[in-house]
Amino acid sequence: MIKVRNLKKSFGDTLVLKDVNAEISKGEVISIIGPSGTGKSTFLRCLNLLEVPDSGEIQFQSKDLLADSTDISLVRQKMGMVFQAFNLFEHLTVIHNLTIAPIKLLGMSKSKAHKKAIETLKKVGLTEKADSYPDELSGGQKQRVAIARCLMMNPEVILFDEPTSALDPTMVGEVLSVIKNLAKTGMTMVIVTHEMDFARDVSDRVFYMDQGIIFENGSPEQIFESPLTIEADVFINRIKNFHYSIKSRNYDLYALNAEIVTFAERQFLNKLLIERIELVTEEIIQMYLDNSATVDAELEIAYSGKKKQLQIILNYKGSKHDVFEMSDNAISRKLLESYTDKIEYEYLGDNRIVLFVKLDHIDH
Repeated sequence: MIKVRNLKKSFGDTLVLKDVNAEISKGEVISIIGPSGTGKSTFLRCLNLLEVPDSGEIQFQSKDLLADSTDISLVRQKMGMVFQAFNLFEHLTVIHNLTIAPIKLLGMSKSKAHKKAIETLKKVGLTEKADSYPDELSGGQKQRVAIARCLMMNPEVILFDEPTSALDPTMVGEVLSVIKNLAKTGMTMVIVTHEMDFARDVSDRVFYMDQGIIFENGSPEQIFESPLTIEADVFINRIKNFHYSIKSRNYDLYALNAEIVTFAERQFLNKLLIERIELVTEEIIQMYLDNSATVDAELEIAYSGKKKQLQIILNYKGSKHDVFEMSDNAISRKLLESYTDKIEYEYLGDNRIVLFVKLDHIDH
């Protein structure tokens, strides 16, 4: 139904889409996930030429959308779009928001449009709001009206650009439920979303986008359970990383702790857990300094909110030597054991100690 080849798009000197290739079949539900600023919304807007690509090819029902002969207004009638903002006409009632386009663009009679609008509002659970104005609706209700307005044009594909991003968390569920019900009808949909559980439940396939390309394309099970790339794994499991180089015995502990605090607060970790991270980090570094002839180490803190796991990792050069086992500081060893679930050591040309910090009894 939709074929995309070698799609590229820049804004000024910024290359947003580098080389996007994709195929979407009739009846498929595709979710597009990935970090912010990686081209997801731009890709979606290119599909119906709200953004014109710099180069590449887009085919919709075997029609070249970039050909001069293509009437893009007709294409957009078949490829509807629901935006982050609701884009409703504030001076019109809900029923008039739904009927204005079918009457003007499709030549539908007022009576037929009105009847269809009532039927469509019923599908999204808003029949009683037909005569209300947008400012009388909640955010979730506005987005459901926007979906209903899109359905009024009998689209063959609906593009959703982060349809819940502007909503209060309490209203997200009502909009996602409507989209799930649409999926059951066989509607072809392409959805840019940050709702991972929703993407997993509703999708036939998931595209993981990063750095202006589609890094991975697979079933929800494959993408969410066994991602093939490090980039997808880091994103899906919400792994956030902190790095710090230790090249001197006189490293700046205060500067290190300040950076740890900044990193941890960005992950919304609380004060008790931050103090635990600082303490474990200082102790393992000191063990390293006490038991290594030279100093050349890399500290990493890896936090996954989804896995509820926090690792402090010390990679250091030299021959095989486990500085934790070598340490004769019984107090430090006991402290680290009490604040971690486990401590792992491996040697693969370089030394590596991984400390799994305990998160129990800490509301993070």
